Amino acid sequence: MGEEAREQLELERVLFVPAGQPWRKAGRQIAPAEDRLAMLMLASEDNPTFEVSAVELGRAGPSYTADTLASLKERYAGAELFFIMGQDALSDLPNWHDPARIAQIATLAVAAREGDDALELPATIGASVERVEMATIAISGSDIRERVAAGRSIRYLVPPAVEAYIREHGLYRY
Repeated sequence: MGEEAREQLELERVLFVPAGQPWRKAGRQIAPAEDRLAMLMLASEDNPTFEVSAVELGRAGPSYTADTLASLKERYAGAELFFIMGQDALSDLPNWHDPARIAQIATLAVAAREGDDALELPATIGASVERVEMATIAISGSDIRERVAAGRSIRYLVPPAVEAYIREHGLYRY
């Protein structure tokens, strides 16, 4: 999704930000932030236009996208920010913390599902939305975690370095 958005929107770089304390996943078992950061770095290391930021990892309390975008807007003063997300996330955006602020800070770059022309939000959020055409690739994080927990292969679903990291660190074996 990051590469498609970068090409279609002619972005200089794509910044990946692992959540420090994802408030939407409170009470669920997730991999430690340091492991998620390491896997992102491994997955993106061969793409010079990809960058990984630990901006949320040093922040106390829940991680809110609106706060992260505000921090990035300050750090990259003058840059136009795009927030790349899937269509499912766009549909859920009204339930996020301060969605109007998210839409005020960044243009939403939405990876649309094939055949779905509707990329709409309630007018109260007032977002600028850019459509990113995506080929359908049936890979999901939850499926990868379930496969690892069941002892099944994740080969070709994640980069080899990430697969090795998951195995070496015993992640998702719950």
